[in-house]
Amino acid sequence: MESRLRVHGHPIQPMLVTFPFGLFVSATIFDLADVVGGPAFLGEVGYWTAVAALVAAALSTVAGMVDLWDAAGDRTRRTKITFNLVNAAMAGMFLLICLVRANSPQRGAIGVMLAAELVALGLGGVGVWLGARLMRQFEAGRAEGGDLDALGEVAGATVEIAPPRA
Repeated sequence: MESRLRVHGHPIQPMLVTFPFGLFVSATIFDLADVVGGPAFLGEVGYWTAVAALVAAALSTVAGMVDLWDAAGDRTRRTKITFNLVNAAMAGMFLLICLVRANSPQRGAIGVMLAAELVALGLGGVGVWLGARLMRQFEAGRAEGGDLDALGEVAGATVEIAPPRA
């Protein structure tokens, strides 16, 4: 997997995508606690956690679009596009849920919203699988070792933006 945005030679976008997914999982857990009878503030915490996840998803999407800008038209590019579309679909579902909840007084979730969040997380699970597949392709193409000692051996800048391919 080639990437224009890298840290220590590793693509940034698969790293960034863990933040929105983790925050969406956390928001769903807060909403589950709210729906099953927990304190009412848990619904609002779940709402704001989902909003934070949407911001993180937007940043991840930008990094994904930069990586797609000049990617070769092969199987890896198709996987990258599918990966980004799946993650965008998950974020889109959570966005709709947040928009519905925005006007309620405590922004709490109801059972239908929780079910929609679980479906979105299932879709996000497909995104995690695709991201792992991309990372395996990336690691298979790397010449250097994959242990932590290899991080200290990287020469040059630790954060890099590679120029577009000619």
